[in-house]
Amino acid sequence: MTSAAPPPVVDGVEWVRPRPGRRAYRNDVVLALVLAVGLAASSALYRITGWGEGAPWWGSAIWIAAMSLPLAARRIQPEIVAVVASAAFIVGAVAEVADGLIGNICLFVAIYTVGAWGRSRRWATIVRGVIVVVMFAWLLWNQIYYSAMQDFLPDFSRDGLVSPYLAFGLINVLTNLLYFGGAWYFGDRAYRSARSRAELEQRTAELAAERERARAHAVAIERLRIARELHDVVAHHVSVIGVQAGAARRVLAKDPGAASTALSSIEESARDAVDELHGLLGTLRSDAEAATSTTTSTSTRGIERIGELVTEAAASGLPTTLAVVGDAVPVSAVVDLSAYRIVQEALTNVRKHAGAAATAEVRVRWDERTVEVEVTNTGAVRRPRPGSTADATDPGLGQLGMRERVAAAGGHLELGPRTRGGYLVRARFPLRRVEEVPA
Repeated sequence: MTSAAPPPVVDGVEWVRPRPGRRAYRNDVVLALVLAVGLAASSALYRITGWGEGAPWWGSAIWIAAMSLPLAARRIQPEIVAVVASAAFIVGAVAEVADGLIGNICLFVAIYTVGAWGRSRRWATIVRGVIVVVMFAWLLWNQIYYSAMQDFLPDFSRDGLVSPYLAFGLINVLTNLLYFGGAWYFGDRAYRSARSRAELEQRTAELAAERERARAHAVAIERLRIARELHDVVAHHVSVIGVQAGAARRVLAKDPGAASTALSSIEESARDAVDELHGLLGTLRSDAEAATSTTTSTSTRGIERIGELVTEAAASGLPTTLAVVGDAVPVSAVVDLSAYRIVQEALTNVRKHAGAAATAEVRVRWDERTVEVEVTNTGAVRRPRPGSTADATDPGLGQLGMRERVAAAGGHLELGPRTRGGYLVRARFPLRRVEEVPA
């Protein structure tokens, strides 16, 4: 028999195995009824062989009920059920109403349940220890008592140091050691397995909570960067408005048409500033998504400098090509910087996750209404490790940062594995032309 493992202690409180659900209780009731039917059939067969034929039928009925029906509550009060089953087992054997098969199964299940479902490990050990001691004391007493009765097993001689009768008794002792030891061991093992599952679930929950805290922290960092970019965007538009207002003031008396053009440019710049301000502030207020970025924010970065990212990626060992489709036009500061950051983050992810044999392609497409940046690679798509708390639909923090930026610019983001291998990141932004400052 194995000793019970020390229970885990959380915040000074011993871990207690939670009660099962209603389905488990229904299964216990079914088990008790099945064992009761099995006991009835087994007892009837034993009577046919001559065992207990002098005992009354009602005694067998009482013993069958006492031995099997309490098992319906075995996970509610396991210690009481085990004591009742043990007492019924001994009484049934003494009164010769017990069988030699199903009754042993009932007692095994009762003792096993104490180890597997006992809410106090101390009481579980005490109750099982008392049952085992009493059972072995009763067994040894029977061996000694019947050894003096020559008509009990007359074919087994009592003579010799290790007589046939003594050998028979030792076989009974070894059989009972295996019987009670197995019930004790498997009960403790079931309890330890449940405890390990509970500890794993707790660690998983803690890891999930820590991941959410990391995302919240990443959101705060990303939004601080967006706020800095907001300052740069507003400063840019205010500067443009100041230059256009000065130009309008200088030509107002001499050239009203030029002044009108300058004032129209001021109006357009003001609208652009308000639109971009609303987009960025909407992103900062939203709590629906998390984001992060691992690069330094610099408002001087833009679409025209994507070629530098391609050169840098190639220099770092990632073969990368750049293709530009259409004619470039001036765009708003938010779109300009967001497109640059999307390409930067996508190439960073390729270097981190796609493998040493990966290659990348960067495309910039211009049309009359949108500008689109696309990064594809031929590398492998990283899958979550077995047992990880993340799943295949759980986006990385870098991807969430991309979504924040694209949403702030009023665009659309598409990303995911490609059918022919590799990964695709495609961001499409609405094209808002920036009016030139009049001379």
